[in-house]
Amino acid sequence: MNVLTATNLVEELRWRGLIHTATEGAEETLINEKVTAYIGFDPTADSLHVGHLLPIMVLVHLQRYGHTPIALAGGGTGMIGDPSGRTKERQLLTYEQIAYNVECIKRQLSAFLHFEGIENPAIMVNNADWLAKLNLIEFLRDTGKHFTVNYMLAKDSVKTRLESEEGISFTEFSYMLLQSYDFLRLYLEHGCTFQMGGSDQWGNITAGAELIRKVADGKAHAVTVPLVTSTSGVKFGKTEAGAVWLDPARTSPFRFYQFWINTTDGDVIPYLKYFTLLSREEIAELERALATEPHRRAAQTRLAEEVTRMVHGEDGLRKAQAATEVLFGGRDLEGLSADDLLDIFAEVPSSALAAGSLSGAGINVVDLALEAGLDRSKKLIRDLIKNGGLYLNNRPVDDPDRAVTLDDAIDGRVIVLRKGKKNYHLVQV
Repeated sequence: MNVLTATNLVEELRWRGLIHTATEGAEETLINEKVTAYIGFDPTADSLHVGHLLPIMVLVHLQRYGHTPIALAGGGTGMIGDPSGRTKERQLLTYEQIAYNVECIKRQLSAFLHFEGIENPAIMVNNADWLAKLNLIEFLRDTGKHFTVNYMLAKDSVKTRLESEEGISFTEFSYMLLQSYDFLRLYLEHGCTFQMGGSDQWGNITAGAELIRKVADGKAHAVTVPLVTSTSGVKFGKTEAGAVWLDPARTSPFRFYQFWINTTDGDVIPYLKYFTLLSREEIAELERALATEPHRRAAQTRLAEEVTRMVHGEDGLRKAQAATEVLFGGRDLEGLSADDLLDIFAEVPSSALAAGSLSGAGINVVDLALEAGLDRSKKLIRDLIKNGGLYLNNRPVDDPDRAVTLDDAIDGRVIVLRKGKKNYHLVQV
């Protein structure tokens, strides 16, 4: 764990911009007591995405300051669907899909939290363990009676859906009761007195605190984190290609790294505070570098390094950096597989070539470059080679009579041609 620079958790969270709203007395309790706090993660997919990183980092800070974090996988509530922040009802998943997704999420969270070996190990729970066993009549009698319909209708998550064309089903309307029951169970079984989550969860969280007060005569708190948007107003984590996932099979370490590298100057300092454990002094130094030498993008590079290392480890970071150097720095392709190259060069022009064309004597490099459209004529391509401007697998071609054979294809599948510094073409064999 990194050296702590704030005197207490609240000071740390406030400086990092990680507190949006808190119930009365919540901050004083976090300063003066050691508490147990939970955040829920709905298993709607087999991977978390970068939008989940903010609540994850709150759990990380909780643990760093001696509090006990609980990560709740919503195996039960995931069967219902949370209406918060949505205009349409979620597609319901099967029991098997949800169980698989929960296991995947557990593995991902273990990269951030210490579940053993320290005084305040994190706790992982799955609310299906109790929600799946609920008796409907008992639940309505013992829990539902504490909620008036008027109270539930006043919550933003419900109110927004009622005003939409889709409306809200009774299934999703009941979500607030189930999440409140989660809070009560964790309060009774683990002494959990805090629930945290996105600002769109405020209504659900405060409802749980109310249930604890009514059923157990206990005091519980709600703390929410901001919903992050970029300076351009775009929801954080959304790209043209879709969500940026933590699972390397869904979003490669290279593309994950590139997502952070491409952070705008206006967003990078807040993101360093949100998503890394860098100290105030380190971030202040990066802020000075951003002001004096913005073209060097030192802040963006450090952000990409820190988050990629945290999610994908040192090996994932090395692969991402190597791929970046290949694409933008002309580094040779040693150590990279065909799949790596297909990912790196997914957006550059490509063409197909029959493996038979490369067998035996192979194909002349000038003919291959012409077929790839790197220039208009053989003469221009020969001139390009003469001037050192044609590259095969990022190595300069110095002989216009050079033959390209199957031995030149990475894993027998991919050949990378480059004209000048950045004009790439991928040949798939």
